Amino acid sequence: MKKLLVRFARDEAGATAIEYSLIGGLIAVAIITAVRTVGTDVAAVFTSISAAI
Repeated sequence: MKKLLVRFARDEAGATAIEYSLIGGLIAVAIITAVRTVGTDVAAVFTSISAAI
């Protein structure tokens, strides 16, 4: 039982998976923010073009 607990305490695979998922989540938030900003800018350009026509 003691060996099992020691091996469990030394195992870092779960921590690595959590770190990768946090990094992935932050990248996803950054991408969503960038796409929303670009989408708003593009919509403004099309609006100004349609008003000029």
